[in-house]
Amino acid sequence: MGDSYPTVRGAAVQAASVFLDREASTEKACALIRDAGRNGAQVIGFPEGFIPAHPIWFHFHSATGRIGTRLSVELFKNSVEIPGREIDALCAAARDARAYVVVGVCEKVGGTLGTMYNTQVFIGPDGALLGTHQKLMPTVGERLVHAGGYGDTFGAIATDFGPMSGLICGENSNPLAVFALTAEATRVHVMSWPNHFPTISDPMRSRVEIDSKAFAQMSKAFVISACGAVDERTIELLELTPEDEQFIRNPELTGGSIIVGPDSRTLAGPLGAEEEILYADLDLETGIKMKLRHDFAGHYNRPDVFQMRVNTRRPELYGRAGDDEPPALDDTALYLDRIRRAHELPEASD
Repeated sequence: MGDSYPTVRGAAVQAASVFLDREASTEKACALIRDAGRNGAQVIGFPEGFIPAHPIWFHFHSATGRIGTRLSVELFKNSVEIPGREIDALCAAARDARAYVVVGVCEKVGGTLGTMYNTQVFIGPDGALLGTHQKLMPTVGERLVHAGGYGDTFGAIATDFGPMSGLICGENSNPLAVFALTAEATRVHVMSWPNHFPTISDPMRSRVEIDSKAFAQMSKAFVISACGAVDERTIELLELTPEDEQFIRNPELTGGSIIVGPDSRTLAGPLGAEEEILYADLDLETGIKMKLRHDFAGHYNRPDVFQMRVNTRRPELYGRAGDDEPPALDDTALYLDRIRRAHELPEASD
């Protein structure tokens, strides 16, 4: 009979955060997870920074101004610690839905008053926290509040249907990241996108569609792209000028969630600016058919010509010597020790 490859029902959640409200955004995410589960979803993708928000205020306000600073402080106050209560709630919702869930959060380092990461959280259908991915290079205004992640959070996650991966916004078009996940044989990839792009950018839905199809073409994986949405609370708290409010309300400049197959064909979407959950059935055998033609990390490559290495170690910034280690010598003692060794003198007795 040979091996069998299942059809998996995927879902892209397009919704607005409860802007800068961690608890309410978590509650909304849990409700959406359970709703998608009731509709048969087995993989559920969420937008970038869904809990508690994405820092789009830097599109409209200066970093050190009154409004920008106040919103950035609120972002930290409402960011998520991993593990933590919000993660526990999301895990419970995933278990109820019996689905793999990828949620975008703003993560902060526990017990500190600084350092945040733009993070995807991966949860299994049994409610287990499977891992995280911290965005490697924050984009534009994100650099004012987010640190870049490291290779220890990069890579595909094991699932019942094979490797699954995720990347955040602009890193979905990073050719090295795309190839690395292709080499890890990802079968389903979740792209998390914000609810609005900078004022100088192309419409978000155009970029999302291009990157989704390009990733599918290179990796031969299914792509679930989940975009955020803009609601009245977001607009109110941003304190926009009339011109900026008119800009952010333009329905052509937000939304665009889409699900794409390994053959780069659109299976569902793209959505408009509305809040909605997008569904599609992902027949994993399609990936086999497409890799017969081009397996860019397999038979359609030349490892003797092209090679790539990913550093999965996290650098150590700070450490302390243990009590079981001998105390370090001061400069004078080190100098005298070198003199003694040079002349082979005996150690001084007390």
